[in-house]
Amino acid sequence: MLTPRQELILCKVVEDYLHSGQPVASKTIAADPNLDCGASTVRNELALLEEHDLLAHPHTSAGRVPTDAGHRYVVDRMLGTGQSLEPARSHSLSLSLTRREIEEAMRLTSVAISRVTSLLAVVSAPSLNTATIRHVEVLALQPQVVVVVVITSTGGVSKLLTTFDASVDQGLVAWAGEYLNERLVGFGLGARMLSGRLEDQSLGISERAFVDRVAPAFGGLAAEAQDTLYVDGAAHLLSNWAIGDVTQINELMSLLERRAAILRVLRTALGESDVYVRIGRENEIPAMRSLALVASGYGPASRKLGAVSVIGPVHMDYAGAIATVREAAHELSRFVEDAYGER
Repeated sequence: MLTPRQELILCKVVEDYLHSGQPVASKTIAADPNLDCGASTVRNELALLEEHDLLAHPHTSAGRVPTDAGHRYVVDRMLGTGQSLEPARSHSLSLSLTRREIEEAMRLTSVAISRVTSLLAVVSAPSLNTATIRHVEVLALQPQVVVVVVITSTGGVSKLLTTFDASVDQGLVAWAGEYLNERLVGFGLGARMLSGRLEDQSLGISERAFVDRVAPAFGGLAAEAQDTLYVDGAAHLLSNWAIGDVTQINELMSLLERRAAILRVLRTALGESDVYVRIGRENEIPAMRSLALVASGYGPASRKLGAVSVIGPVHMDYAGAIATVREAAHELSRFVEDAYGER
């Protein structure tokens, strides 16, 4: 447990290192008017913080730099107290998502986050595991041709066109629409679950035959749906933050090519009640162990559908990153609720 003075000194080192990228000298910290102690006391506190592995001393003549644990301590303090979470920035997200399709909403969000933070922005579209059937429409296009349209809670649309040997009774078509909505709305996209919901021994011969013909419209949903990532800002990350290690750049680019690995990380964030932060060596993926991830899930209050995140150097502006992903997640949550009737 740190003293208030040690916390203040640690936050000062993290803040100065963020702005300069250089080790912070004790005399710089001692000059802070918020500290009521002299240079010798500051040096002693710095040594104690170093013993706690919160600061590091690159070499004898240099000042201190925050370690991953030091960044973690400051981030936990931000999340726990709500302090310093409003970023100082010249641009707001200005997300105009209302009435846009889900794909465009994801793309716009990744671009806006990258522009505001100058970090790599990664947004995951609603996960297949969270998607449910929202509405089923059965329509007779011609006397012998019927189309089944399935709309999911994540905005996906699937359709199946079926041609019958004889004209289809309009009353049967109307009944099928009501029956399928009653049986399937609100259920997940797993083909096995949906097939079970379609079975009803009380159905008549013609009704059961019709349901069997249109059943493939639901069996293929799980196979067709794909989790999607929207990524923007790789150039910002490489230029603005001067990531110059060739190995690190190669690992990061390789990571971006392996979308499944990033999706696994973001799915973990869906289980968090607040912002999910992983700093340096806390990341399980080797390519991210010199970077930091800040993510937040979005969706209606009852469940998270996807995640908004930024990836950047360990010495990123955590206050700005946390506030930005929170704001973006809030806007996407409102978009999902307004556009698809989710509550």
